[in-house]
Parts: sequence; structure tokens; C-alpha cells
Amino acid sequence: MTPEIALNPELATLSRIIVLVALTFYAFAFIVLTWALTKRAGGKGKKDKFANRLDNIGLVLFGLGVVANGVGVLTRGIAANRVPWANMYEFSISGAFVVSAIYMIALLFKDLRFISSFLAGFVVLVIGSANTLFYVQVESLLPALQDYWLVIHVSVAILATAFFTIGATLSLIHILKESKRMKASKTKAGQGFTKFLKVFPKSEKLERTYYQFNIIGFILWSFTLIAGAIWADKAWHRFWGWDTKEVWTFIIWTIYAAYLHATTTRGWEGKRAAWLTLIGFTAIIFNFTIVNMYFKGLHVYSGL
Repeated sequence: MTPEIALNPELATLSRIIVLVALTFYAFAFIVLTWALTKRAGGKGKKDKFANRLDNIGLVLFGLGVVANGVGVLTRGIAANRVPWANMYEFSISGAFVVSAIYMIALLFKDLRFISSFLAGFVVLVIGSANTLFYVQVESLLPALQDYWLVIHVSVAILATAFFTIGATLSLIHILKESKRMKASKTKAGQGFTKFLKVFPKSEKLERTYYQFNIIGFILWSFTLIAGAIWADKAWHRFWGWDTKEVWTFIIWTIYAAYLHATTTRGWEGKRAAWLTLIGFTAIIFNFTIVNMYFKGLHVYSGL
């Protein structure tokens, strides 16, 4: 028999409060960083001192959000007496923390401040959805999930998703940069948008950067697929069963494999490669939301 696992609902409530504090920091960071971006677009670009100060303030707020987010995830795990990614709420807050932390670490090596407002907005959306749509009370795992493979399989999936998220953000900006129709527009709005796009790096740099994030994400996702098959064999005595979650995990892998193949051997570049990246990321979002909430299967873990 599986031993009874002690739960701590009071600590789980405190965890949710801390996560909401993190959401507040992220929200203010989004406002300040967006202000900095628009100020820079309408001013002197990187030489705009006021915009640079706003950037620094926004990143400090973002960093405080990361710390609070991490504490919220940790306390949720302690409250559940297990790793905190057994349902959509826990996966969302853990994923928000990981993508934010990876971004902050990446800033030490690359100048990626120009996507800070986009990522802050995305994290606000994720944590906001987690608290309003996905929240569930802390509970024990199903017996089939009480395995060390849960730590390995899901943690790597979260890491892969984080790298794909940053890659998708960069590819979205790349698509905007390559939008000839908007660049050619002679309207006041079109000219303003063109001026706004000049804040971002050149398309070649964007393409090179999101390729690096995507290839790391692809390696991690490949391991996720393999680890999932090994765990499935241990839990259900088969490596593959055409479960909805398994199929969509493979579809995502195929899309990113096609992207890497097209860019390295077929010479795909520009908007075509960027759109393929966004299609892959859209499949990830679909897999996490629609598949978890509306499809039945052994892998569905929404908790709702």
C-alpha cells in the first residue's frame, strides 16, 4: 500500500499568497518595462537615459517577482510533500518561475532587455490564469505518478518549455521586423510602428538568437519524450500507447525538428523560420491547455 502523505493546506494557502505577490511584482515590472520600451522608441533609443533608468527599475521589479515566484513554488512543494508540478496550477507557477529565472541568467550573457516587457506580460498572463482558472487545493499524487521519473520527466519538460518561450518571443519580434507591409505604410500609425521596430536588434541577430534558444529547447524536449516513454513502460508496461498527450508531445517534437532541419539544410530564414517557431510554441500551449482540459487519457493532469 502507498503510505499516506502528510499535506499542509495552511502552507498551501500561504504559497498562493506569495505567488500573488510575485504576480504583483511582475505586473508592475511589465508596466515599467513597457513604458521604457515606448520611451526609447520615441526618444534616442539606447541613449535615452530616462528609458535606461526605467529599464533598470523594471528589471529589479522583475527580479523580485522571480524571487517571490520561487518561494511560492517551494512552499507549494513543501505543503504537498512532493515536487510542485502535479497539476496545471503547479506546472504554471513552476514554468513561470523557470522561464523568468532563465531569462535573468541569460541577461548576464546576452543583451535581451528588449524582450523584457514581452516576457513580463507573458508571465503575468500565465500566473494570472493559474490563479483564476487552474487553481486547485493541494493533494496527493496518484500512485502511478509517485515515482522519481516525475521529477526527471516533468522538470526537463518545464526547462524545454522555458527555452521555447524565449525563442518564441524573439521570433515574434522577428516577424514584426520583417513585416514589409507595415514598414512601407505611409500612415502616421505605420510610421510610428516602423520607428518602434528600430528599437529592436537587426533581423539577423534575432534569428541567430532564437535559433540558439530553440535548439537547447529541442534537445531538452527530445529527452522529455524519451524519459516519458521509459516512465510509461515502468508505470503502464508499454513505451507508447497513442495517448493524446503522447501524440501531441511527438507532434511538438516533429515541428521543432522540421524547423531545425529547414534552417540548417534547406536554408530557411526570415519569416518562414520564425513562423515555424511560433507554430511549434502554439502546439505547446495547445498541449498544455486544451489537451489537459478537454481530452481524456492517462497523461491528463489538470487537476480541475
